[in-house]
Amino acid sequence: MPTHSLLVRPLGQQPYEPVWRKMQQFTDQRHDSTQDELWLVEHRPVFTLGMNSKPEHLLKPGQIPVIKIDRGGQVTYHGPGQLVAYLLINIKRRKLGIRAMVEQIEQAIVELLADYQIKARGRRDAPGVYVGDSKIAALGLRVRRGCTYHGLALNVNMDLEPFSRINPCGYAGMTVTQTANLGGGPSKITTIAPKLCQKLAQQLDYNDLRFTEQTD
Repeated sequence: MPTHSLLVRPLGQQPYEPVWRKMQQFTDQRHDSTQDELWLVEHRPVFTLGMNSKPEHLLKPGQIPVIKIDRGGQVTYHGPGQLVAYLLINIKRRKLGIRAMVEQIEQAIVELLADYQIKARGRRDAPGVYVGDSKIAALGLRVRRGCTYHGLALNVNMDLEPFSRINPCGYAGMTVTQTANLGGGPSKITTIAPKLCQKLAQQLDYNDLRFTEQTD
């Protein structure tokens, strides 16, 4: 069986834009033998607008910065207490279709939450993962040169108030939730992050998962 390696880089808490620019740079500079990577990060408060975003979905941003970026989808919020995982994967080399990859990422989150007795599901009409009608994880990718960047954002233990200032992912009135508010769900990112990595590796068929020390 061929070895498919995934390198995990914990970045700690970082402002949004420098990490986004590093993802672009990594994708532009990588070559056919570059190892795929998974970056884990918490962002300082920010609203991000996807390429298809409509301004009417940004309701009252207040003092929180707003950045228009190059992923798919509408508007979302990132802040401390949310686990963001960026998937820098050569899907051309791995022969992965983007729709299948989205479904595999969603399934990884569903299986992760099931380990905590949280019943979750994906939705074909609105990418992401939901507990009941409340969104717990957002998902948005960009493909360039046959490689993905951006990824997923899982709400763990954060201030959810800023979500009320937007129509999350373009859906008016959509509620959000987080693992810390659900019975038995973890409240620490350090608890859930390595387990998320394992679930993603299983779903995306990586049999060699390596963790680096935290880097800036």
